[in-house]
Amino acid sequence: MPASKKRQRTGDNMRAEYDFSPGVRGKYVSRLARGTNVVILDPDVADVFKTTKAVNDALRAHLRKKPIRRVRR
Repeated sequence: MPASKKRQRTGDNMRAEYDFSPGVRGKYVSRLARGTNVVILDPDVADVFKTTKAVNDALRAHLRKKPIRRVRR
């Protein structure tokens, strides 16, 4: 968005009915970091692999053909 069209945020615009006071900040962040690995497929690839299982099966088949080179940390 061009700089001239950006809105300035001033003050507290939170509605009274949105009460987050009992919430815990970062409650699920460790779980998210532990179990998430998001990969964005290009549209042409996504057309071929319609499900998560299809992607994983194809990747596993590829890995069986080629030895995995592990990097030591």
